Formats: sequence, structure tokens, C-alpha cells
Amino acid sequence: MDRAQTAHIDELVRVSEGRASERDAVIRDSWRRCVADHKLDPAVRREAYILPHERLRVHRDAMDEFLRMARFGLEALYRQVAGMGYVLLLTDSNGITVDFIGDPTFDNHLRRAGLYLGADWNEGRAGTCAVGTCIATGEPLTVHQTDHFDATHIALTCTASPVYDSGGELAAVLDISALRSPEPKISQHLALQMVRAYTHKIENANLYNNFRREWVVKLSASQEFAEVDPDVVIALDGAGRIIGFNHRAAEVLLPGDNGGMPLLGRSFADLFEAEVGDLVRFVRSMPSDQRTLRLRRCGTSLFAQAMPPPTVAVPRPRPVEEATLPEPLQAVSGGDPALQSMLGRAAKLVNTRMSLLIHGETGTGKEHFAKALHRASVRARKPFVAVNCAALPESLIESELFGHEAGSFTGAAARGKKGLVLEADGGTLFLDEIGDMPLSSQTRLLRVLAEREVTPVGRTRAVSVDVRVIAATHRNLVDLVKVGSFRDDLYFRLNGAVFTLPPLRQRGDLDWLIGRLLAERVEREAVDYALSAPALEALRAYSWPGNVRELVNVLDYACAVCEGGRIELDDLPDPVQRSGEYEAWPAGGLPPSVTADEQADRLREALRRLHWNVSAVARDMGVDRSTVHRQMRRYGIVPPHRE
Repeated sequence: MDRAQTAHIDELVRVSEGRASERDAVIRDSWRRCVADHKLDPAVRREAYILPHERLRVHRDAMDEFLRMARFGLEALYRQVAGMGYVLLLTDSNGITVDFIGDPTFDNHLRRAGLYLGADWNEGRAGTCAVGTCIATGEPLTVHQTDHFDATHIALTCTASPVYDSGGELAAVLDISALRSPEPKISQHLALQMVRAYTHKIENANLYNNFRREWVVKLSASQEFAEVDPDVVIALDGAGRIIGFNHRAAEVLLPGDNGGMPLLGRSFADLFEAEVGDLVRFVRSMPSDQRTLRLRRCGTSLFAQAMPPPTVAVPRPRPVEEATLPEPLQAVSGGDPALQSMLGRAAKLVNTRMSLLIHGETGTGKEHFAKALHRASVRARKPFVAVNCAALPESLIESELFGHEAGSFTGAAARGKKGLVLEADGGTLFLDEIGDMPLSSQTRLLRVLAEREVTPVGRTRAVSVDVRVIAATHRNLVDLVKVGSFRDDLYFRLNGAVFTLPPLRQRGDLDWLIGRLLAERVEREAVDYALSAPALEALRAYSWPGNVRELVNVLDYACAVCEGGRIELDDLPDPVQRSGEYEAWPAGGLPPSVTADEQADRLREALRRLHWNVSAVARDMGVDRSTVHRQMRRYGIVPPHRE
């Protein structure tokens, strides 16, 4: 160990103990992290760690599309510095070098120094370095010579800048490094400005690529640069909500707001003194000096250019009157007001390209509703492909969804496989239980939605695909986004329109649904099924925790055990027999015959006795509140304060 390295280690020890130093604050803080948090020993020299090829491939595959796009930025920057001794590295958000450009004549020296493909520059392994410290701080910086923690690296100068994705998350780090450089740190000032500029270009290119079928708005304080090199770029969905942005957009539109994450989902009109419908005034045909937008927050004006999505030949939906619905949608409801209102809205969207998201408890009929939307659309003659995302093994989900080439992996089909997405080409892809899809597969699905193309496993060229995506879940996707188990950018791609199916206990068309299900069995089995009055009342009083699916099972059971097609109370499963008023009957006995008038009188009396407190009546009867409300509607019982 030479004298310079010994002096460097002594300074590291002094700073880690809290003593004074002339180093930049960001360097001092990093040195202290290396000792206190990462438990690195200043006296131990560490050789650069290069990942084995198999592990490197995993890191590269995870961001292959981004790599292809970012490569153009790397090559453009390298042309600016060629012959100056610099090496360019692109790492992922973990500090693993996934792309690199350098002078091949210095290949061995670069590999030994860690300026090479597969090198791990995470601060926890390499100590203070441009990439690792950039990841830790989220800011562009230069780590010059003895700024490095590890004495092995004190000959290097390294400058890095973070690259953020269109949702505000760290996606990569762009680094420019050299084996030798002048001693003053200021000599790297130009390198810092260049790497920041190309980081900005890569972010913008990534956003244009991801949202080329959406409205994109470019903004700049300079009229001359609004089109060619904008400061701010945002992407908007059809409703005018922000679905993508570059990092400077977060700084300009919501300064000091934790990197701008709240931008996702914000309305265009919340941020600017304009409506999304005004964007047509900002296309290139208007003179640039007339294309200005004012920020609501501060009144600052920015020059703007809006890039509309490409024109798509989609049949315009015909106006739908409230009383008329396409026949497939009519079969979803028997007149429940909330459901009818939702179906009227859905009828207006059946022929749009936007993705739809269906919420609802398990068993509410989400797939049945999705099929009705498909049959009511112009895609009705094309395939409807349903995928249960919770049932696909994580190891096979990509090959099942996107297909694979023959022999692309161990166990692959000998002739390859088309994949469910391509099976749905021209039709509808229904993704059930989307909330249970693994994060790794969500990334690939996002690409399908954004680009309308799919790349089968083992294939290099993408295949165009035309699918309408309808997703369904019983889980709260917003909560999953907050805990990081569901991608926020995928969520905003899927929820072009959201429909929430009511649970069966809240529907007012239970009798219609029971009649329709029995009629289907009559047609299928040529048996005239009918319900006795006590059996019907028991079905009405039950709370249906399993929703429509449970109702189907109950009727299947009753039809199988009844005699002569007449379903009596004791033909129903035991939990249904004991529901509502019948809960107190002896297990082996039959209830007395109860007329509708008598049932209405009993309910009215219970309501009066408990001062019209529906919750108290529901507890007294042992049923759900919605059951009481449903019976009140059926018998026309209105509380005194609403008469």
C-alpha cells in the first residue's frame, strides 16, 4: 500500500468519526454510510465484482426494451467524448452495469477497474462511487479520484446521473468514467452537464416510446426549445389524467413534492389554466408564440406543443338512450336501478379502445359482464379469451400469455405456442384476478397495452396485436399500488373506465335472477322447475356471501334433490333454509305458511318497535341490512320521515 492510499484511509477514518473535512457534504455523508450502514472497512481493498453471465442476463432481460431505446442515447453521448478516454456505463436501479461503451484497446484495464459490463457499483458493495451514491441520493454528482471510499478506485473519475421512468421511479443510472483525469475536480464539470443533458434525452425518448398512442404535451420556458428539447413532457389519457411524465415535469409542476409521484393520475385541468379539450389548439399548426399554457399554481406561462395520438379507425358508438341497451347487456340485469345505470354507461363504451376494469366481490359475475360487453361490441365475432391470473404458475405466466418459440426453454412445446394474448387478436382479452399477477409479468403486460404488440419468449421481433383488454379483480388495486405489489402505471393503463358490480345482497332484482336461472335449467333439462313460497322467501332472506355464484350452486343443488321439479324449503341447503325469519325454526320442522301480507306486517311491526333503525332490525332478524332494505322496497314500506 503506497503513501497516498494510506493517507486516504486515514482521512476516511477521521470523517467516519465525525471529524472535520474539506470534502463535499454528499461525499462525507456517503463515507459515513459506508462505515455505519454498509459495515465496510476503510483499510480493506476490494476488487471490482463482475456478475456471471447468467445473472447479468436476468438484469438485462428485466429492462430489455428500455436498453434498446437508451442505447441510442449512449451512442450519441459517446460520439461527443470519443478519444477523450471516457467509458460510458448504464446500470439498472440496483447498480448493475447492463450496458457499456468503451475503447476496446483498454479492455483488460477497464474490466479490472470495474468499468465493464456486469460490474456491480452498488454503494453497499463498492463504497462511495458515482453510481452507488447517485442511487442513494437520487441526484447527479461527480465522485472524483480520492472521493471514492475504496482505495482501489482512487485513480478513477466518475460522473453519474439518475434516469427516471415515466412514473417517477428510478429506472437506471447513466455514468461517464475515466481511468485517468486532471487532479482538480472542476475538470469534470462539463462531463456532469453532458450526462445530465443525455439523461434528460433518454427520459423523454422513453416517454415518447411508451405513450406514442396517447396525448403527449411538451413544455418549455423557451419558445425555441418547446418542440425540439422541451423541459417538461407529460402524457395524458383520454380523460385528461397524467399517465406519464419526465423528471423535470415533477420539479416544475409540483416542486418539492417527493420527486413528483403525486403527478400520476392528476388532472390536466388541475395543473394548467386550460381543459384537456383545449389541447387541439396546441398542435404544431398554430404559431409557436401563440401556444402558451399558464400554471394554476403560480401563473407562470410555458410554451407548449401537443402531440395527438394517431387517428384510429374505430366505429363511433351510437347514442344510447337510457331505456334501451344492447341485447347482451340487457341480460345482465332485471331492473336493479344501480345496475341499470352502470349498464347504460357501459353501453356507450363497448366500441372504444380503452381498457376497462371491473371491480366486485367474488362471485358477482365479473366474467359474465365482460362477456356481455364483448358480445355487444363490434368484436363479437372475434375470440373472447379469459385468463385467470391467479391460477397461472408464476414460472409459466409469460409463456402462457405471450407464447414461446420452439425450444426457447426447458419444457417448451416442440412446435412453440401462440400465447393467450395472440389467441385474442381482434377480440377481447379478459384478465381475471389481475391483482394477483406477479410484478415481473405486469411489466410485460404494460408493454402490450402501451404498444399493442407482443414478443413471444425466445423471439426477438415483436408481433402486432389488436386486443380489447378487460381486467377484473375483487381486490383494491389502489391499496396494492401503495404497498408496491401492483404497478401504478399499469393501474392507470387498465382503469380507462371502472365498473363496480354490486353484491347480490344489494341488488333489487333477485327474483328476476332466480327466475332466469331456473328458466335456463328448464330449457336445458326439459323439466318444469318451480319454487314453493317458503323456499322463495328463504332465498330472498339469505345474505348471499358467495353472490351469484353461490345462488347458481344453491339452485343446482335444489334442482337435483327436489321431487317432480317442485323446490320446497327442505330442498335448499341448510344455511339457506335457516336464513332470515326461518332461522328460529326447528331443524327438522317445516315452517308454517306465511303470506306476503303477513311478512310485510311483521317487518313493519319490527321497524316500528325498533324506531325504524334498519341496523337494529337486521340484528334482530339475524340478516344483513341490505336484506331488510330489499324487503322494504318489495313491500313498499317507507320510513315516516321519507313519506
